Amino acid sequence: MDIQIISRDGEPEYAVLPWAQYQALLKTAGLQQPTTPSSNIPQAAVDQDFRPLAHLSSLREAKGLAIETLARTVGISPSYLGLIESGERQPDAAIRRSLAWELGIAGWRDEV
Repeated sequence: MDIQIISRDGEPEYAVLPWAQYQALLKTAGLQQPTTPSSNIPQAAVDQDFRPLAHLSSLREAKGLAIETLARTVGISPSYLGLIESGERQPDAAIRRSLAWELGIAGWRDEV
């Protein structure tokens, strides 16, 4: 098996393997196999996934989350989240996915 181990601080953190080998592992484990990454997401969901982040503060408030709570959950500072909410900063894809996940926005797994 062709596995690449990615370490952080001297400890293994991730294992990366070819897609075909990943699918074989899923089959062996009796789990459902996705045909390709994110192929089952409707285009309508992809088109609207992250547009709601333009109204991030409204979404956060509707969920009853304080800016500090959402920021810490996502792994950023409250001041950085404030800059994102005001439109002064554009978060990277990982932060966008985390925000979308925490706020329940459809299609959060998609790349931005």
